[in-house]
Amino acid sequence: MRFGIMTAPMQVGYDEIRRVWREADTVPEIAHAWLFDHLMPIAGDPDGPIFEGWTLLSALAARTSRLRIGLLVTSNRFRPPAMLAKIATTVDIVSGGRLDFGIGAGSRPSHPLARREYDAHGLPYHDQADAVAALAEACTVIRRLWTAETPFDFTGAHVRLTGAFGNPRPVQRPHPPIMIGGRASATLRVVAEHANLWNIPGGGDIEDLAARSRLLDRYCTEIGRDPAEITRSIFLPADYERPGLTRGKIAEAADAGFGHIVLGLPNPYPEGVAHWVADELIRR
Repeated sequence: MRFGIMTAPMQVGYDEIRRVWREADTVPEIAHAWLFDHLMPIAGDPDGPIFEGWTLLSALAARTSRLRIGLLVTSNRFRPPAMLAKIATTVDIVSGGRLDFGIGAGSRPSHPLARREYDAHGLPYHDQADAVAALAEACTVIRRLWTAETPFDFTGAHVRLTGAFGNPRPVQRPHPPIMIGGRASATLRVVAEHANLWNIPGGGDIEDLAARSRLLDRYCTEIGRDPAEITRSIFLPADYERPGLTRGKIAEAADAGFGHIVLGLPNPYPEGVAHWVADELIRR
């Protein structure tokens, strides 16, 4: 099992997040660290501070040396795919080849605090079916921009490019690992085709999550892909006051086949929180 942490970059200062990441970079048991990708807070004060995820990720990439890093997960609705490929390439280079490229279809309209950020930033918001179809095209385009030897054109229903070319290329070859987040059946079909890792939020009914994983297995089989090629990742909130509860959720996830664990750290972050994660949640 590989453990990591996630620090939501909202209602918190840069110095605090940087402190946690730099400490985690020295803790061998913590293999990866994540931010999320929202433009307005989705919890706490709705008018509180929040950082743009890719910019902050690049800054943290420059201040760490060992951790795998990424966004859990970037919204495909926020940035054109070709621009996103360029941003991700830059972060992979800054980090020395440590990026795990997390991407998803974007927030559902049922989450009002997430929905408002589109109107507030002048971003279009289409229905979920449209968003999932756009995600599939984005993954195709981004992988091609990372690997194509010559400029290319692309004409899809959602993405149209002329003379597209990525230079420089990412450090990692053929490209950074792609993590796709989501649980909807349509999203899992995109996962089966494009992802190296699949992430789903945990903490609820573990049998439901295991059923989603089995559905992904089926979709992989249908397209002739070995399901074992896709690492199963789960996000679990950490509880500072009840570490035993969190350890129980980790054990459930492991039994269900999830070997990539992302532990969400609530802020404020206690001093030595990365060592606490290792001592109380991983080593026990």
